[in-house]
Amino acid sequence: MTEKLIAVQRNQYGDIISFQTSSGRVISYRKALMEVEDGIIEGVSINEEQNGTFILEPNIGATF
Repeated sequence: MTEKLIAVQRNQYGDIISFQTSSGRVISYRKALMEVEDGIIEGVSINEEQNGTFILEPNIGATF
């Protein structure tokens, strides 16, 4: 069963630090990256920035 990311939590600097999934779980950014890679979470893609960090971006047409 796949899940979607439905909410984000940010720190005082505006950086995303965790997500809430469609099943109600709250997971860290790092855990979300792993679960997207494993196919547990759908609707987002992992992209690598020029500085080597990995970011999550919504797929075209996906709601986030």
